[in-house]
Amino acid sequence: MNHDERRRLPPMSMLHGFEAAARLGSFSRAAEAIGLTQGAVSRHVANLETWLGTPLFDRNGRRVTLNAAGSRFLDEIAPALAAIRRATGRLIDPEPEHVIELAVLPGFGMRWLAPRLPGLSRRHPDLVANLSARTDIFDFAAEPFHAAIHVGAPDWPGADHDLLFHEHVVPVVSPAFRERHGIAEPRDLLGAPLLVQSARRDAWTRWFALFGWDAPDPVTLPSLGHFLMLAQSVKAGGGAALIPSFLVQPELDAGDLVVPFDAPLSEDRSYWLAYPRSVREPAALSRFRAWLAEECPFQP
Repeated sequence: MNHDERRRLPPMSMLHGFEAAARLGSFSRAAEAIGLTQGAVSRHVANLETWLGTPLFDRNGRRVTLNAAGSRFLDEIAPALAAIRRATGRLIDPEPEHVIELAVLPGFGMRWLAPRLPGLSRRHPDLVANLSARTDIFDFAAEPFHAAIHVGAPDWPGADHDLLFHEHVVPVVSPAFRERHGIAEPRDLLGAPLLVQSARRDAWTRWFALFGWDAPDPVTLPSLGHFLMLAQSVKAGGGAALIPSFLVQPELDAGDLVVPFDAPLSEDRSYWLAYPRSVREPAALSRFRAWLAEECPFQP
């Protein structure tokens, strides 16, 4: 490593002290958290500021506040420090080879993945899959997950993707609603009560456009924030809705909901298993991926 490279890599003690002080907003609390004196943390931060040639905190008596340069620096080094902690922890205390931690979309976990886990257990009795509900895209290096379920395009930063299936959105109604409103063909929905999922208010507009018809103004349609809530309202006879078929398969199988005609809405959305790019894939993830590929008929 040449001098310039060393100059760009401050000692870990300085970075550790700065990160703790910035995260906790106090030199004294940082000292308690990392087992040093307040004076030691203050010296580490001061030495880092000298190393970098710029202040990282604004000081007002005993009060310190992270400044703009410090905020930018923290945003960039915090994920790297978290990744170092994770890598070190795995070497010191290796993860069990039979456990996989998964971040899953709530609806996907409840309606698609959880019912299939008994099959996973039969195939791999020693494999333990722990599911946590997450809807956001996160940095795998800073989180305790081996993989995540992602919907949309294969665009999770720093991740590889396995295609699970393409979304298939269908119109659904309750049997009683179908009889009451005489729903036998797509045109019959023009005068029927319609419901929407709040993140896809334009669904009916796009669906009616398939037939060249104008849809009601989406703003006037009642909306619900989650597809499973929407399905319950449809089941109760509140209206018709466009819902991904896998989310309502139990209701369709039970006859509580019906697809009145074959007229799906084409959506350019797919479900993916996203996992961090790595030279060494955990054994549990490899086994889970192989099982998942067998469960997904749309796998290329």
